[in-house]
Amino acid sequence: MPGCVPAHRVIAARPCAVPPRFRAFAVRSEEPGHAFDARAPHERVHVVRGGLLDADSLARLAATGYARVEIEAFSDVTYANTTLAELAADAPGAAGLAARLAAALQRTGVLGDELEACRSSVEKRIDYLASRGAGFHNDVRGHWSRCLFWILVLDAADVEFVMPHAGVQLALAPGDLLVFDPAMAHGLCRVGDGGLVLEASFPDGPADRQIFLTGELQLTDAQWAALGAPWLPVEEHERRGALDLAVAEFDDRSGTIKRPAALRDGMKRSTCHVDDALAGEP
Repeated sequence: MPGCVPAHRVIAARPCAVPPRFRAFAVRSEEPGHAFDARAPHERVHVVRGGLLDADSLARLAATGYARVEIEAFSDVTYANTTLAELAADAPGAAGLAARLAAALQRTGVLGDELEACRSSVEKRIDYLASRGAGFHNDVRGHWSRCLFWILVLDAADVEFVMPHAGVQLALAPGDLLVFDPAMAHGLCRVGDGGLVLEASFPDGPADRQIFLTGELQLTDAQWAALGAPWLPVEEHERRGALDLAVAEFDDRSGTIKRPAALRDGMKRSTCHVDDALAGEP
């Protein structure tokens, strides 16, 4: 409940299922500022439990979110933008959510110790995210390669957040806040399905849907370096035997990386891609 001290837990997310031919993971950038650079993944998932929203507010926001999105099929992930003012209007207990989210993010340390930086990140954009299970994928387009994502669970039953290449299987509960690196493949599975996303486990019923609030945290180069994942020339990641997560494709069900042999030249300047439309993005 709001007012209680949230519990912060750190879960190791070190790469543990790197395909043959490779020894590590890294993600390149499409942005001109890092045209020939890549970084290693953040090797932690942060979980903050308690103190963000009470049960009534979670239920009210979940109902509002479900009404604003359409989950058409298994494994679909859909979004609807919202604002802090809208959240407070829909659930009075959500008044002050920005400050509570900022304090929770400060506890994780991913943006450093400055509370205002955490609050500024939260206030940039918030979306509802809805799903019926989620097949394995990563999020690396555009500026996302320099972001961490956060999700706040509003409604989820008997579901776990899984990162198959980092050994993470985390059962979720309403009120949980997760911070993770979207460059690593991730999905939503049923508890007990062995880390697989199975359509049979998510028939189209009310208990088979999940809804979250979500946002992104854009990190500076200095912040990535402080997390132990500095941007380095692609040649350094080639030397380390890194597979480029920016071009990897994943099996929706298991997260297995498809055709890894075709990725062996990913960390070369000749294969770097730059999206000039991203020039000047903050």
